Parts: sequence; C-alpha cells; structure tokens
Amino acid sequence: MIPERFAPVLRELAPLAERFATSGHQLHLVGGTVRDLLHADGRRDFDLDLTTDARPPQIKARLDGWADAVWTQGERFGTIGARRRDPESGEDRIYEITTFRAEAYTDDSRKPHVVFADEIEADLSRRDFTVNAMALELTGDDASPALVDPFDGAGDLARRVLRTPLGPEVSFSDDPLRMLRAARFVARYGLEPTPALVAAVESMASRLEIVSAERIRDELDKLIVVDHPGPGLWFLVDTGLADQFLPELPNMRLEHDPIHRHKDVLSHSIAVVENVRPPDEQGREGEGVQAARRAYDFRVTRLAALFHDIGKPRTRGYQPGKGTTFHHHDAVGARMARKRMAALRYSNDDVRDVSELVALHLRFHTYSMGWSDSAVRRYVRDAGDLLGELNVLTRCDCTTRNAKKAARLSRRMDELEARIEELAAAEELAALRPEMDGNAVIEHLGIAPGRTVGEAMRFLMEIRLEEGLLGDDEIRSRLDDWYATRA
Repeated sequence: MIPERFAPVLRELAPLAERFATSGHQLHLVGGTVRDLLHADGRRDFDLDLTTDARPPQIKARLDGWADAVWTQGERFGTIGARRRDPESGEDRIYEITTFRAEAYTDDSRKPHVVFADEIEADLSRRDFTVNAMALELTGDDASPALVDPFDGAGDLARRVLRTPLGPEVSFSDDPLRMLRAARFVARYGLEPTPALVAAVESMASRLEIVSAERIRDELDKLIVVDHPGPGLWFLVDTGLADQFLPELPNMRLEHDPIHRHKDVLSHSIAVVENVRPPDEQGREGEGVQAARRAYDFRVTRLAALFHDIGKPRTRGYQPGKGTTFHHHDAVGARMARKRMAALRYSNDDVRDVSELVALHLRFHTYSMGWSDSAVRRYVRDAGDLLGELNVLTRCDCTTRNAKKAARLSRRMDELEARIEELAAAEELAALRPEMDGNAVIEHLGIAPGRTVGEAMRFLMEIRLEEGLLGDDEIRSRLDDWYATRA
C-alpha cells in the first residue's frame, strides 16, 4: 500500500500520467523522489524525476500544452526538462522525464554511452543503489499506483543498508562517481555499506580518475552540507577514495596533534566540520549575536573547516620544552587549500574565501590579552566580508573535552562579538577605511598622484585602526605633521 504522504504528489502528476496513458506509454515516478517520499514525512522540496518507455520526441509531444516551459539540453541522453506552476501551492515545479535507459562508461571515457530500454526493470537495474532503484507506476491498470521495487530498495532503506542493484563492480564501472556518491548516502541516510560494496570501492578507487573534476567537486559539495557528513568523510578516507582527489585528507590521519590530545588532526578536522551547523542552528541566546551568527555561508564554512589544518603535516616540527609544533600551518594550509580547490575546479570566489579563512583561522588566538579597540578593528579589517564565517569557524575549532577550557573560549568569543557590535554601531566598522580618501589627500597636501599618496593612505589607515575616527580637523592636522617630517 502506498503511504498517504504520496497523495499530494500523485494528485499533482495525475494529469500528466493521463496524457502518457492515453498515448499508450508508461510513466513512473522514480529514483530519489520515491526514496525521499518513503524516508521523509511528506517532504516536497525536491524536483520530480520521472521515467517512461516513450522516446524524447514522444515525451515532448505529451508535454505540449501541459508544461509552461520545456528544455531539451539532455535530449541526446533521453532527458526532457519541464517547468509548470503547481496549482495547489502556486509555486513553479521542475520535472525531468527520461526514457528508460541503460548506460555504461567505456574504460577511458568521462561520459556515459546511453542505450534506451523498453522495460522499467532494465532501467532500475542500472541505477546506482537499491534505495534509488524504486519506481512508482502512474499509468497502470489499477486505480492505485504500484511500487516497482525489484531489488528491495524499500527494505534496504528501512534496514539502513547501502548496496547496488547489480554487483557493485558493475555499478561502479557504469559510473565511477557512484563510489563517491556512496559516501553521501552513508552520511545522509545513515546507511551501512555492505562488505561487497566496500571491497569494490577499495579495489576500484583509481577508476575515479576518469571522472571530471567538476563532477567530483559537485559531489563533495553535496556531502559537505548534509546534516552529519562525518561518516561519509571517513568512508572516503578508509576506502582510499580520498587519495584520488583529496590526498591531504588521509595525510592528516598520521599526524598527532598535541593541542587536541584526544584526536589526531583528521579526527579533529572532521569534528570541526560536524560542529559547523546551519545558520538557523548555530545561533545562541542573545538577539545581536544570534543575528550576526546567521550571516555566513554554511557550505563555505564547512569547506574551510575541512581544510583548516591541512598544513599541519608539512609544518610538523619539534621544539624542546614544547614538543610537537606546527608553526605557520595556517599560511601553508591556505596555499594548499588554494591549490587543491583550483584542481577541483571550484570558483575563484570559493577558492579565495576558503583559503582566506584557512589563513585567518588562528587570528582570534593571537589576542590573548583582551580585545582593545585597535585589535577589534584589525580583526574586522582582516576578515572583511568573511567575518561571520571566521567567527563560526573559530568557535567550531574548539573540540576539547575539557568543559572549562571550552567555556573559556566561548566566553572570549562572546566578548569579541560584543566588542565588534559596539564598535560597529559607533564607527561603521564594516566599511573600515581612512577618514580621508586619496583625492582629499592630494588636494590638502597639494601634491600629484604617486607613491606619496599611497604612503599617506597607509599612514591614515594605521590611525583609523589604532585610534578610530578623529574628526576632520584632527586628521588633517595629523596628516600635515606626517608630511612635514618627510621634508
């Protein structure tokens, strides 16, 4: 029996299903949509994936007059996209309808070779995992749609088992990215991979080299934002997958971190990733602090947490009386993060933001004697538009089991955020800049554009950082005194 929570989706799809049925074609709700409807309690914030025995020209004919828009970029792979306004919610919905197919990669190909099929079972057998190899037939003879589940995906979802419809070697040969996708399913749904699946990943990990960096990047992004990505990250390391595209991750496993004595660097880093919660969860009591805490990019902060200590293996040293050290691992790690993210084809903005957060992640700890106005200004100036991300990363970098130490760090961060708010209200801290711009300096001193103007601007910026806003008369007097010493 189909659960009641399927009812809204079935009502939504009924007119489309009738169009296919009257033309003699099958239409099935398929894959992740079925999985999430079985797993979640009525969640509807996903696109609808459908599959059919109709070929692309026939699909387009069935959509004519029903969809508000149709696109055909995926037509050669059998996929037609459509958009239609949902009459119940009034919101636009996206649909993808794909002809039954079987696809496989050749040994050295990054793109699938697509073969269309006529039976739903053939299509489902080529899906990545059994929990995705389920379909709901919408055009059958019975009044109630039937669940097509030839590989017991519903049972695996209930038992929390991750396995492939056919042998894992077959599935991963069809698309090696599925090995990486397994990590996300381990983390997102709490599924336990079968020994056969794990063994196949371990033996076939090198085949990931034929997958484009862009697809790997997108799958890593999907993993990093699930609720608890830790089990998936450990799966990448334990199976050898990380060695293929993110070798810095397993390299951290060998490094003992004396600061976090109960964890090696990798364990600590994964714990920090888990500590970073979505903005609506990260806030605490206090409207000002909580509001500031919401203003950060969750995905970027999670990536920065993953990369923040990757410089430690390269900077590991020993100092008598202090033991193991990792001097400058922040700067080294920033360069490593920049290089690795560029190789994974992350955007320039992502590369810049994550590497900058890695470079700044220790900045908070340099102010051990309290937060003067000058220190706060410099911290805010250096963080720039990453202030929210940096504050969250700093808080989450505390993974100590020592409750007193954790509470002490939290109090210090509270103090810093309170000081930032105070100064921001008084000095427009977010737009930190000298009180005079370059044109005003040129006019006041009567000089031409050149090196002296740049030096004057740096002098004025130091005053801004150290002393705040002085007022027009005072700042011009200071500039005059500075310029006179150069004569």
